[in-house]
Amino acid sequence: MTTQYLWAPPAVQSVAVRGQTARLPINRLFFVGRNYHAHAVEMGKPVDKSVERPFYFTKAPQTLTPSGATVAYPPETANYHFEMELVLAIGTGGFRISQADAHQHIYGYACGLDMTRRDLQLVARDKGRPWDLGKDVENSSVCSEIVPMPGVVIDKAVLSLSVNGQVKQHSNVDKLIWDIREIIADLSLFYHLQPGDLIYTGTPEGVGAVVSGDVIDGQIEGVGTLQLKVGPAA
Repeated sequence: MTTQYLWAPPAVQSVAVRGQTARLPINRLFFVGRNYHAHAVEMGKPVDKSVERPFYFTKAPQTLTPSGATVAYPPETANYHFEMELVLAIGTGGFRISQADAHQHIYGYACGLDMTRRDLQLVARDKGRPWDLGKDVENSSVCSEIVPMPGVVIDKAVLSLSVNGQVKQHSNVDKLIWDIREIIADLSLFYHLQPGDLIYTGTPEGVGAVVSGDVIDGQIEGVGTLQLKVGPAA
């Protein structure tokens, strides 16, 4: 018997895959917080890896936005920030994955932006509240096409971002506090990872605000490029 719904359910979110007509269906969006030392310092929350573990937040898959899009400046913020990140796509599910086996669960990578209502995030952080209003923002999870790299662990790659042609972020994936293997192993202690899970691995220093009319361009060595245009407020 065919299930009937009161209204049409949301479409499956998906991302283009380089060299293929088939698209990668999205399951969940995970984000690693403060995973570059210099960014942690600029946010006023240095990280001591010897006594801390990674922490994560999530966004709804409906926030996924393709590279090249124009998005409206979001409501209820006056401090909308860019965060350039390497995105990891899980291709094989697993639970309690060892670091040694982490590569077996990698499908590929993409360039990503974690767009953030920074003013709302900082208010929530300082009051000990959830970050949802600052992070889980419509059209805020920007992702380029996925580049298939099954089993490949990227441990070194230049990452950069510019706004209107001016470089704002420039770093290297080798500066991740918790690297790809460590992220997969740790996150899989909390969740049964599934194919189609995307993990945004963190952003380096240099984050900053954009306004309507700005054009963001990002690139990651060996992975690709992305672009986002900021339109007028809705």
